Amino acid sequence: MSAVIREFSPRLYTKPDIWQHIGIAERGPKLYQALHQGFAYQVFDKLASASSLDKKQLAAVCQLAPATLARRAKSGRFTQDESDRLYRFATVFAAASSLFDGDSAAIKVWLTQPVYGLGDQAPIEMLATSAESQAVLDLIGRLEHGVFS
Repeated sequence: MSAVIREFSPRLYTKPDIWQHIGIAERGPKLYQALHQGFAYQVFDKLASASSLDKKQLAAVCQLAPATLARRAKSGRFTQDESDRLYRFATVFAAASSLFDGDSAAIKVWLTQPVYGLGDQAPIEMLATSAESQAVLDLIGRLEHGVFS
């Protein structure tokens, strides 16, 4: 009787990240090209689904008027500026998802409730400018690393 010994190599389970889910590159030339061309309308739908925000909420966060959103649904593409605002939200959402290990309920609560570290503003209220978005990302980075000051 002979025994065969095989090396055990477990498969790593990697959950698809938000960027794969919504269908845009996280960074690099593909992202820049997509931003210049304008995101496809499906990015909005997928981002609303991933974030558990309803479309009205996401549109408000990204400063998209209902009439504009309806026009973009017909044309199938957002403008460069609108795509940049969607990307800003996606970046903050991805960072919050990492902070809360993908717990969608915790992410939604944190994004929509006032946060002391942001001057008692809700993170989704601070996405109108890149400076505010960076403040939210900086806070998430400090929380991930245990720096509370």
